[in-house]
Amino acid sequence: MLPNTGRLAGCTVFITGASRGIGKAIALKAAKDGANIVIAAKTAQPHPKLLGTIYTAAEEIEAVGGKALPCIVDVRDEQQISDAVQKAVKKFGGIDILVNNASAISLTNTLDTPTKRVDLMMNVNTRGTYLTSKACIPYLKKSKVAHILNISPPLNLNPVWFKEHCAYTIAKYGMSMYVLGMAEEFKGEIAVNALWPKTAIHTAATEMLGGPGIESQCRKVDIIADAAYSIFQKPKSFTGNFVIDENILKAEGIQNFDIYAIKPGHPLQPDFFLDEYPEAFSKKMESTGAVPEFKEEKPQPQPKPRSGAVEETFRIVKDSLSDDIVKATQAIYLFELSGEDGGTWFLDLKSKGGNVGYGEPSDQADVVMSMSTDDFVKMFSGKLKPTMAFMSGKLKIKGNMALAIKLEKLMNQMNPRL
Repeated sequence: MLPNTGRLAGCTVFITGASRGIGKAIALKAAKDGANIVIAAKTAQPHPKLLGTIYTAAEEIEAVGGKALPCIVDVRDEQQISDAVQKAVKKFGGIDILVNNASAISLTNTLDTPTKRVDLMMNVNTRGTYLTSKACIPYLKKSKVAHILNISPPLNLNPVWFKEHCAYTIAKYGMSMYVLGMAEEFKGEIAVNALWPKTAIHTAATEMLGGPGIESQCRKVDIIADAAYSIFQKPKSFTGNFVIDENILKAEGIQNFDIYAIKPGHPLQPDFFLDEYPEAFSKKMESTGAVPEFKEEKPQPQPKPRSGAVEETFRIVKDSLSDDIVKATQAIYLFELSGEDGGTWFLDLKSKGGNVGYGEPSDQADVVMSMSTDDFVKMFSGKLKPTMAFMSGKLKIKGNMALAIKLEKLMNQMNPRL
């Protein structure tokens, strides 16, 4: 882990979404130097599913040597942002670092994303980052440190990152575009950078998206905290960068990244927006000006699935069904499989005892999954993680994402038999 230097002692760090997860980890790292932390987040009362409030975060920050100012802030509310900034300036005398961490996510395609969810992502990710930056900039310009750090990805225009969750990608890329614009606008006055993890990071959000067991494929929040801390040490001339956590820490001399793994030695889940998947993409993006070009690679022949493998998989699934599984799941899944032994199959976990079969289910499906037969067999046998398949475009999902996650839990139970 990156050692603390004490250089942030007395600095005031304003962090949105700092009551838990990545935001709190960055806060705690800075607090160990003796920094002042403004916890700008919504959670004032305990959440039924998510641990931590702005007040419990404040206690942790002060326990490691920092000073804390918990502020109830919904970044969609400009007045709440302004009030928190004024409280910070009054208590600590200014603002030296802003971390735009607050974010909303919905990994749904265009037709399956409700307008209110689009509005939430745009207002939290894109608009919220803009409003918070605007409120803090007058004070950042007076600071000798002067950093804005957005927790957002590199601007990768490969269409694979748009086609499955277009609204989320645009909302997240909005945060990154502010890095391009503000880094130029405030060059010499404020360093403006983005930070993004190379792998999935274990947070409450990751648990909800990936389900139980996802943590073994993740790194701890500490790696983002260390990377952010490294950026804060750099001069104002270090600006306009899209930093990947592992890369900057390698430059700091970190060689053993197992210290950041939840389960050292276990394969890690690559994060969104990075073309890092082995054999995952058939196109590599090149850029000429603002126009993306794509270099066509020779398509790799797809291995043929085992003869009757899909039918055999469904037979084993059917033998594994029980009233308890049906009661716990309450969903109908439709599989649109391409390739040999493909076609339309269903898994009914609503009817008594459950059922599987070829063709359409008797009732409307709650979740539709489209993939190749080979990937289907790999997924049910545990050789291909559904999260990886979805992120790399091998698996397309329509319908209720929460029920899709329930199916992943069921697959984990069945893997030993498949």
